[in-house]
Amino acid sequence: MNAPGRRPAPRQAEAERNDRALLQAAREVLSEDGAHASVAAIAARAGVGIGSLYRRYRTKEELFQRLADLSLDQSLRVLEEAAALDDPWEALTGFVTASLDPGGGSLAPIAGTVEVTPAMWEKSRRADELLSGLVDRASAAGILRADVAPTDIWALLEQFAAAPMFEQLRKQGRTDQLPAAAAARRRIVAVVLDGLRADGEPLPGDPPPETLFTRRWATA
Repeated sequence: MNAPGRRPAPRQAEAERNDRALLQAAREVLSEDGAHASVAAIAARAGVGIGSLYRRYRTKEELFQRLADLSLDQSLRVLEEAAALDDPWEALTGFVTASLDPGGGSLAPIAGTVEVTPAMWEKSRRADELLSGLVDRASAAGILRADVAPTDIWALLEQFAAAPMFEQLRKQGRTDQLPAAAAARRRIVAVVLDGLRADGEPLPGDPPPETLFTRRWATA
């Protein structure tokens, strides 16, 4: 018998599977439909009833907030792993490539539509601190071009997180082409990373201001 108050293991495992499916479906639908993604579409993509979605997340905002929080956790994990590497260039480029999950999509469409908790702001501050350390190390080693700022890296990641090729292939049911799309993406990322090296031509204008990122996430 199960201990009083403890959910039976099979039901708990099913709930965890449903939650993973909902989060993945939310990422995919969000990447296709933006902030207007409907809970009905998310539930259908996940293969669960809409009642199951609402039992786990009371509102669409709460679901998207969870996605944003998990994204911050993932960024912190990757940044901490990169910071532990000895080679400054490997650390910086390793962070960039590890952050670009073709199936992850971009959370930029929900900026300003969900409440960012104090804990999430603190995670964001810590991520900025770690990335600044990676940029400073690579710059001090003479490997990274001197006019690259941490906000340039965040902007690069946001641009690459949007993956219209992957979204189109999934919509068309051409999953057989996803490996080729991933290979093409890796080549383009390599080209961009090579452009960060110190021997490149000067970049146009100034680095993006931090407010370009922070103010979009601040709700009224």
